Amino acid sequence: MGHWFDRNVVEPGKLPLLLALAAFVLTFAITRFVTRMIRAGKGPFRNIAPGGVHIHHVVPGVVLTVVGGFGAVAGGRHGVTAGICAVVFGMGAGLVLDEFALILHLDDVYWTEEGRRSVEVVVLTAALVLLVLGGFSPLGVDGLSDDQEQGRLGAVLTVVINFCFVLIALFKGKARMAVVGTLVPFVALIGAVRLARPTSLWARRFYRNRHRARSRSVLRAYHHDRRWAGPRRTFQDLIGGAPDRVPLPPSKP
Repeated sequence: MGHWFDRNVVEPGKLPLLLALAAFVLTFAITRFVTRMIRAGKGPFRNIAPGGVHIHHVVPGVVLTVVGGFGAVAGGRHGVTAGICAVVFGMGAGLVLDEFALILHLDDVYWTEEGRRSVEVVVLTAALVLLVLGGFSPLGVDGLSDDQEQGRLGAVLTVVINFCFVLIALFKGKARMAVVGTLVPFVALIGAVRLARPTSLWARRFYRNRHRARSRSVLRAYHHDRRWAGPRRTFQDLIGGAPDRVPLPPSKP
């Protein structure tokens, strides 16, 4: 195990990326735990509001991201400095992306339906970084045999082909399948060959004059959303917490 770790993580300089990913995920998890405790009024946690100004955690997140990013650029991919900067950058990125929806809407939408975008972006980021971290063809690995070189070439071709399937799945409006497909190639292939969602770029371009395909796309999207809406909300609530309930307007007499 130690030899594999040195050869596939340490030697190609991926240790800082691994540390950054671990710090990113851990910071996001801790932040969500703290904010949920603040929301419930439990524990010693409170919002920081000096002078009546609420300081969102995206602010220290930006500072940590800048410090860690510039430090990583200056420190290279090896050594203690690179590892420390990677951890600092991962912590900052976790704080920033946890409030991605706030940055997008320029409003405090943390506990609303729009705030779910932050959870989706965090999951997408972690999946993409994990894909890079687990890449089969690390640059900078020396002393490979001819068989290993051939195997690496085959892996690169596989990744390129799968990336094409991922792009097609994205154009067909299947973002979640595209994200999972970056890690599980068979999922990207399924997303690429199935019908596109009716509001996707693919449907607007290729289903414009194919009324039967467009009708099937609308019907399939309806049944899919109805089937998976509940489990998807449960998963999002488990990670990021349930959004605030918006009271319904009073009915007219």
